[in-house]
Amino acid sequence: MRIATWNVNSLNVRLPHLLDWLAASPVDLLGIQETKLTDDKFPFAALAAAGYQAVHSGQKTYNGVALLARGVIEDVSRDMPGFADEQKRVIAGTVNGVRYVNVYVVNGQAVGSEKYAYKLRFLEALQRYLAEELQRYPNLVVGGDYNIAPTAEDTHDPEVWEGGILCSEPEREGFRKLLALGLQDGFRLFPQEAKTFTWWDYRQAAFRRNMGLRIDHLLLSAPLAARARSALVDKAPRKLERPSDHAPLVIELAPV
Repeated sequence: MRIATWNVNSLNVRLPHLLDWLAASPVDLLGIQETKLTDDKFPFAALAAAGYQAVHSGQKTYNGVALLARGVIEDVSRDMPGFADEQKRVIAGTVNGVRYVNVYVVNGQAVGSEKYAYKLRFLEALQRYLAEELQRYPNLVVGGDYNIAPTAEDTHDPEVWEGGILCSEPEREGFRKLLALGLQDGFRLFPQEAKTFTWWDYRQAAFRRNMGLRIDHLLLSAPLAARARSALVDKAPRKLERPSDHAPLVIELAPV
């Protein structure tokens, strides 16, 4: 079973890239973020023609999350219980016994800003939500754009990034608290090349110069971590014209 996450940064723009990637690199379960579409504009038919069922929670212009699967998506839920939020950032569903919680964590803008405070509240709510999900669904994956580089190793230049937004200690502590629930960073289960990232700014030729961050993650519960066989960042879509600024992260699980 191949599970993936990808911030597509506008599905209106990136739908051809998504369809081409799914055809070339089929996955069984994919979470996408920043669809930037209302539900009535979501391309359900195009994805169905490609062999994927989809569920979506969207809004105009900003945010938006979806799950795509080559199987039936069951027990779908949207948003986080007990956390009032107009922004569409969380969707969950179960496919073939695997529960996927797809999250688009707040960027936070700048340390100390109002949006940063919102990000920390979001992470606290996410921790409570996932603690409950783990009780209900032992086979749990939490994928998405976390907007957090967990360690200095996950940045192209620690001197530039350390202590700033995406790399501040409170954000990283929020990430560690998710791991403390019993989740494992799927990417780090395997040896990886140094300076492997999932996001590169559009400016300063950042992708060509590999000036990136690892901010997209697939966290696995213990039973799924035991089944993990590989983890990779597929940079091919980032090399296309008008790409998303993120690349897909893919983990392969052994069959049950």
